[in-house]
Order: sequence, then C-alpha cells, then structure tokens
Amino acid sequence: MIKSPPHHESRTLSVRVVDELSGVNPAEWDALEHGDSPFLRTGFLRALESSGSIGAGSGWDPSYLLVEAQPAQSGGGAQGAEEPSGRPRLRGAVACFRKEHSYGEYIFDFGWARASMRAGLPYYPKLVVAAPVTPATGRRLLFASDAGPEERQQIVTLLCAAVRELADAQQCSSIHWLFTTAEEQRVLEQHGYLSRASFQFHWHNAGYGDFETFASTLSSRKRKQIRKERRRARDAVDAIDLVRGRELSSADLDALDRFYRTTTARHGGEAYLRPGFFTVLAESMPDEVCFVRASRAERVIAGALYLETGTALYGRYWGCSEEIEFLHFELAYYQGIEHCIRRGLSLFEAGAQGEHKLLRGFSPSQTYSSHWIRHPGLRDGVRRFLLEESTSVQAYMEELDRFTPYKRQNGT
Repeated sequence: MIKSPPHHESRTLSVRVVDELSGVNPAEWDALEHGDSPFLRTGFLRALESSGSIGAGSGWDPSYLLVEAQPAQSGGGAQGAEEPSGRPRLRGAVACFRKEHSYGEYIFDFGWARASMRAGLPYYPKLVVAAPVTPATGRRLLFASDAGPEERQQIVTLLCAAVRELADAQQCSSIHWLFTTAEEQRVLEQHGYLSRASFQFHWHNAGYGDFETFASTLSSRKRKQIRKERRRARDAVDAIDLVRGRELSSADLDALDRFYRTTTARHGGEAYLRPGFFTVLAESMPDEVCFVRASRAERVIAGALYLETGTALYGRYWGCSEEIEFLHFELAYYQGIEHCIRRGLSLFEAGAQGEHKLLRGFSPSQTYSSHWIRHPGLRDGVRRFLLEESTSVQAYMEELDRFTPYKRQNGT
C-alpha cells in the first residue's frame, strides 16, 4: 500500500487496489469528477463486468486503484491514545486493465508490438488506463469534487506511482493512458510519459435553435445533400423514434444486441461486448441510455445507441437488419445532432474514425494518449516515431479543414 504524508494534521492518503467493482463503493466512485464522459461510471463498468465483456477470459483484466483518506483521529483510551473514527473516504481513483493483446483500444500500437517482438522483447502483457472498448475522451484521473489543488497533486503523485507499481507487479512491458483529456496528457508528460497526438470527428453545438438553423451554416451544396439524405432515409421507413433506457423493451434490447453483432461481423471485427451487456446497461444507466430506432411494418429494422450526460452525447453502436440508403447517417449522425440541439448539449462524439463525418458537420478534434515503455531501446524508437507522427497528424488535420462543409467568408 502506497501512503503519502498527512495532507492535513489528521489525514493520510493511501492507495488500495481491488480487482472487481464489488470492492468499490458505487456512490463514492460515481461522486468523483468524471467530466462529460459516462464510460467510467459504475453503471457502464458493471454492464461490462457482469456480462463478461471485461474480466477473466476477455483480455481486459481490471484493477481499480483507490486513493482513500484515512479517517480523522480522535482522542481516547486510558493513555490518551488516538483512535480512528469513521471509515476511509474515496478521494481519487484510476481504472487499469492488464491486456494480452491490443484489440478494442483504438489508439493503435500493433506496429510497436511487432517491432518489440522482432527484437526478442515480449510486448504483452501491457497495462492500459482507459474506458474499455470505448474510443471516447474522458477523465482517467478521477478526483473528489472537493479536493483542492494541493490534494489533487498528492493524488496524482500517488496514482502515477501506484500504476507503475502495478505494471511491475503484473510484469507489464508498458503503460498506455488512452483518450485522456489534454490536461491529463500534460500532467503525465511530467511523470515521464510520451505524448501521442491523434484525432476524431466531433460535432460542436454553436447554440443552434433547430436542425435547419445548423444546416443553414453549411454550404448550399452540402445543405442540399443532407436534406436529400434525410428525406430518402425517412421515406424508406414508417417511423423513427428515440427511446430512453428505462422505456426499452426486451425486444428493443434483443434488436440492439443483434444489430451490434451483425455490424461487427459485417466489418470483420471482434464482438467485444458479450450477450447481456445492453440489458444490464439499460438497467444500470436508464437516464443516460438512448436508443434511436427505425421501424417498418411494426418491426424494428435498424437502430443506434447513444449515451447522454448533462453536456454531451456519445454515439456508440449502430446496426440494421437490412440495408437502406442513408439510414446509417440519419440514425447515427443527424438524429444525434438534432437531439443535442433539442437538449442543449454542447458536444457530440459519434465514435472513432470516419472521414465521411466531416461532410456532415463534424470537425477534426484532437484526442490524446500517453505512453510509458519499459525497455529503453524500444522507448527511444517509440519516442522518435511519435514526433514524426505528430507532424503528420497536424498536417492531415489542417488538410481536412479545407474540406469543411461550413460556409466560407463569402457565404458559399
């Protein structure tokens, strides 16, 4: 157990490691600052864990690092000895995962693994700090909301040391913090991590009154294209509606699971989410889950899953039982944009990759990760690669910006 000096005269912070959510107080964990993202809240993690999507045999073996404040001391006893009162309080945390592969991360290091193994260096296992199988930016260093700057610095120091100790204990070759915030990347750089630049396409709400107001900011050609896509998709189905998590029927959940597996198989991917995940997710996060579904002849034929927080919307999984032109764009993008406008949400992340999002109003947005490599030779090679990659990523983002669908200064 790692301990810090007392933060106040009667408080000591220490780190405890647990391997299952049952060892975490859910109310205290969810009370930590998660920012916009819902993907490290206990509801999402519980759905992953209870369905077997993380844990034994999944390739995502969790360890939850908990920074706790020991209870205040109170005088007592015949000799005036001090005894603890109350129980430890959770002040910070990190979710780590030991991995034997690099699948489901979306910050790709397969080339590093091949180079390592060609040199006779084992690359796996490795330690990943991330929201499992979820390429969405979010806080990875979680703090109690009332923690001041000095205590936060203590917590960061303790957690960074604990993550390194865990990597040593589990004989991991490297540590990878994925889809962190920009601030976290700067902090991790101070702790010896290499910074990596990447990007996704995000939609940002500029205070639009409705979808047509948003569309009016696009060039005439792109605006007409989007209107055509929406009209064609809607005309091909009987209804499109949004259902909140607590209103989802077992048929809806079965359809969502089926769509997920169909899409994964169609694209030659790996179905990381095990059966039962969506049912538990809807039960444990009923206010965050939204299912946008398309029906025809009283049958759900396509759908997209979203998770909503107070400020952001996250598009996760899409699928269909039959191919309908432009229906993917309508359910996975345009319905999400419309929902953000209606709910006053400032950010819409619709998933990884996809240059086709650019022409539909999404903008190239920086994403961040940080990496520590144990072997000095491999670390130096990765460092040089990241410097070159950063230049290429920046140049590509600037090139993409030339093709933005938004009106230029001349109004076209």
